[in-house]
Amino acid sequence: MEIRTRLAAVIAATLALGAAAAAEPITVVSWGGSYGQAQDNALFNDASKNSGIEIIRESGASMSKACLQVESGAVTWDLVVTGSGGAAAAAAKGCLEKIDYSVVDVSDFYPNTYTDYCVGSDVFATVMAWNTDKYGAPGSDGAPNGWADFFDVEKFPGTRAYRANNVDGALEPALMADGVAPEDVYKVLATREGKERAINKIRELKPHIAVFWESGAMQAQLMKDGEVDMTTGWNGRFDNAKKDGATVGYTFNQALLDYDCFAMPKGAPNKDTAMAFLAEVSKAEYQANLPFHITYGPTNKKAYEVTTAPAELIRALPSHPDNVPFMVPVSLDWYAEHRAEALELYIEMLSE
Repeated sequence: MEIRTRLAAVIAATLALGAAAAAEPITVVSWGGSYGQAQDNALFNDASKNSGIEIIRESGASMSKACLQVESGAVTWDLVVTGSGGAAAAAAKGCLEKIDYSVVDVSDFYPNTYTDYCVGSDVFATVMAWNTDKYGAPGSDGAPNGWADFFDVEKFPGTRAYRANNVDGALEPALMADGVAPEDVYKVLATREGKERAINKIRELKPHIAVFWESGAMQAQLMKDGEVDMTTGWNGRFDNAKKDGATVGYTFNQALLDYDCFAMPKGAPNKDTAMAFLAEVSKAEYQANLPFHITYGPTNKKAYEVTTAPAELIRALPSHPDNVPFMVPVSLDWYAEHRAEALELYIEMLSE
């Protein structure tokens, strides 16, 4: 049955590629900075060349913008890169097309890295990062090692940075810092009181938050410039900042294990061609190249079989078996049901 399913997907994808070769270019929207560059170099350029599908690359990916396009009936984007929580919330609002899994083959994907409305592109972690000159290298005596340390400005005095205008990955750290066990975080956040508890914890830290970051590129730049001493953010951005000379380190302890994904706005102008491109770009051969450009793991497990990345680099990926037990998997069910209310409360706190 599995072989038959795979064969059907291969045939469907091949037919879709043939039809797509003479189609209009598709618009693929991702983020900027080192992440967007990594996707271009590892995924998009080669997938476009090999499939014959021309793509128009834009930055500034946003599920809220995608939903606005859908609501206005003026959809110009075909594929949008988004966090899994953002995709879950957008799908719940009816903003996304269903993925055609007769075209897109996910038979070799890890469980829980795709849904009816998005296909995982990489696995990342939301971590706490810090200036190693000030607080020490990760794992060293006295270095930060959990969210309680991030929120403890007496034990670790200094400036902080936190997420602006987006609640994804913002409330969970606050609850863990306030003593909630990692396995209970989403149960607590499912209540109004739990959300307010997390918001109040961030409110307490707010006088020490020098910057509210708006993008992954901004996270990296803050650490490269030494503008803040600690920040939340995404592991791959900090690894690339370190390559550029930043004195930055982070821990996977209590980090949020998550994945980025491709989603298609409802009414995408080139739906069939975009689906064919999604089938191509989801192949293991492209994901296998991603760790060379940013330390995010593949969602297609066959990528580990074909990658030429050295063992040291593979061990640095958040999806490596040595790292996963320390992290908290993001709950897409929570984001689908509770993100809107949580975001409203978070924005209110930021505007105070």
